[in-house]
Amino acid sequence: MSKERIKIAPELFDIMPPEYQDLVQRSTYGKEDRGWKDIGNSKELIEQHSLCAGCPESMAFRYILASLPAPEDTVMVGSTGCTSLVFPMVAVHNIHSLFGNQNAIASGLKRALTVRFPGKVKDVVVLAGDGATVDIGLDMTLQAWFRQEKFTTICFDNELYANTGGQESGLMQKGFVAKMAPVGKLFDKVRLPEIARESGCHYVVNCTVSKPSLVEKVIRNAVMIAREIGPTYLQLYTPCILEIGKNSMEGLQEMRDSEKPTERFAYKEYISEPAKQFLAEMAAKEKEKKAAAKQLAGQQA
Repeated sequence: MSKERIKIAPELFDIMPPEYQDLVQRSTYGKEDRGWKDIGNSKELIEQHSLCAGCPESMAFRYILASLPAPEDTVMVGSTGCTSLVFPMVAVHNIHSLFGNQNAIASGLKRALTVRFPGKVKDVVVLAGDGATVDIGLDMTLQAWFRQEKFTTICFDNELYANTGGQESGLMQKGFVAKMAPVGKLFDKVRLPEIARESGCHYVVNCTVSKPSLVEKVIRNAVMIAREIGPTYLQLYTPCILEIGKNSMEGLQEMRDSEKPTERFAYKEYISEPAKQFLAEMAAKEKEKKAAAKQLAGQQA
């Protein structure tokens, strides 16, 4: 996917849907410094979707798609769940896997892309819910990390099975009562970020999606580290407002409340030593680039 690949023949331009025309003319494919601030100023890589009104997952999708370093060279792998309602409306190559085997699909895909496009960067990003990541797909999630597969896994953690009526998941809070979990969760929330760290992930973050600048930072770090070092994992709180009894406008406040210093989604970050070195080198190059650009601007003034 790129502007070159999706360009419209001049003689057909006027009969193409306006949304497609806009994508060709104003999308951010190939933009080096793309990020969340492009939202509202360019054509987003997501169209209308069928998520519930006010769903935090829609916010997360917008921020993630705006922050991918190279969407034109990215393939996303999704799974059964609310996210599968969005992927058909996303202008990034994507695959819908079976429930839980998304990391196995991504492993084979990343290896195949490496062989098919030698010398060219092709990013693979898994995006699935807590049911697919920690319950049904935990084996394949862990095995991909054990093998040091070079792709990013993103878990949209809504702490239950939101797409099928509110069943208990491993990431549900202890004691939480849901429509399909009337007794309440009997054990603590599975500490998947800690498991990810101990399973070989080089970059692990636990946070909400209330702050677009933070989402941009962790997405870019995760994808870039996965390219060069090894597996990365992001656990993003995207509460199902319908299943936790909130109104459509209360999702953002729910995330803000849950990210306070003493709460379960207070920002936590783990970076391995090789990843720290890589990020430092990347920051140094960016600093040199900005200095050179500033010097050039001064010479032209």
